[in-house]
Amino acid sequence: MMLLTHSHTLLASPPCDAFLRLLDGRPVGEQKELLNKWNEMGTDEPDLSLFRPVYAPKDFLEVLINLRNPNYENGDSLSFRTHLGLIQVPLKVKDIPELKECFAELGLNTGQLGIDDSTQVPPELFENEHVRIGQKVLAEQDSAAAQQYIRQGSPTALRAELWALILNISSQPEDILYYEQLKMNVIQHDLLVDSLIYKDVKLTASNDDYYFVFEDYLYQVLLCFSRDTSVLGHFAYNSASPPKSYIRGKLGLEEYAVFYPPNVAPLCFLYHEPYKLYQIFREMYVRFFFRLHSISSHPSGIVSLCLLFETLLQTYLPQLFYHLREIGAQPLRISFKWMVRAFSGYLATDQLLLLWDRILGYNSLEILAVLAAAVFAFRAVNLMEVTSLAAAEAVLADLSTLKVMPLLQIFLFATVT
Repeated sequence: MMLLTHSHTLLASPPCDAFLRLLDGRPVGEQKELLNKWNEMGTDEPDLSLFRPVYAPKDFLEVLINLRNPNYENGDSLSFRTHLGLIQVPLKVKDIPELKECFAELGLNTGQLGIDDSTQVPPELFENEHVRIGQKVLAEQDSAAAQQYIRQGSPTALRAELWALILNISSQPEDILYYEQLKMNVIQHDLLVDSLIYKDVKLTASNDDYYFVFEDYLYQVLLCFSRDTSVLGHFAYNSASPPKSYIRGKLGLEEYAVFYPPNVAPLCFLYHEPYKLYQIFREMYVRFFFRLHSISSHPSGIVSLCLLFETLLQTYLPQLFYHLREIGAQPLRISFKWMVRAFSGYLATDQLLLLWDRILGYNSLEILAVLAAAVFAFRAVNLMEVTSLAAAEAVLADLSTLKVMPLLQIFLFATVT
């Protein structure tokens, strides 16, 4: 939900009359009612007709496209002068040889969870041994070892504990108390952002085949997140004030739809206690996913990811890149929504969690750009036949049957460089 970062900006601003109007104490009767229905907020049907999404991925992409470095002259770099993509900020991004070195554990000769066949070790033997090693890592409570281990994927039964270990989260009594304090803050105070959160979830998770069952969890976590001042402290040191635009008359159109944070709903498959779910979500957000909707030069920032995606496509699939560009279907206009949502809502859940294993294992979001390029490579034959942006989007409309690890391996380790 990109508006959440905007809400940080509101909450972090100095107190003023405008800010005070955004925060209001709930009447006692309303507090009791909210407390009673805390675990079934999805049944509530507030009137949200007056609220509009803050901005959509399409708007954010337009801002990134218009970014320029005032200290940079086009003649400075021959290599960047030949970049024909939408991103015009000359940042250093990795090429495939560098990516191969970075993601060495994803190599064709290394065992992976998420690969159905292997010429080296039968999958069932690798999986059994991998589970045994994972149990040993958990027994030793070694966070660094867990991060290295998960680069080859996490067994489903161990994933929740491994992620918590990597993120250094242990459920202490004070953590549960902190969550309860945030919950009471929600009960006692009504924020303008609450209605925006309701709107987000109603427009997205409520209609999602994978995530509609977690609607109540999403309300709980996001409402508490909007009150968490420890998160605001993180943003004091990061450029996380995304652009905003108001979308009028576009309600119901997917390309203009606002969305909830990409890192909440899939976590509901792993964590069933609200306080634990909240802790994991908050840590994933402040470590990784805030970078997907804030402007920076960080290698895992959305600007760098967009440039990495375009550079990979232009360098290693030049015919496809130029064809799509010529017909007015710049590839980034299609892939941007995948990356900015970390592929949540596009991949099947088991594949999404395998992808996020690698984000945690490598402490990097660069794999999102690599996967986006790999999807285009996989559908290249069909894409070469399209003659419009709409046709290209149709070819790439459904990613739910794709297998993440074979795509990544083929693109990184079977591409001629």
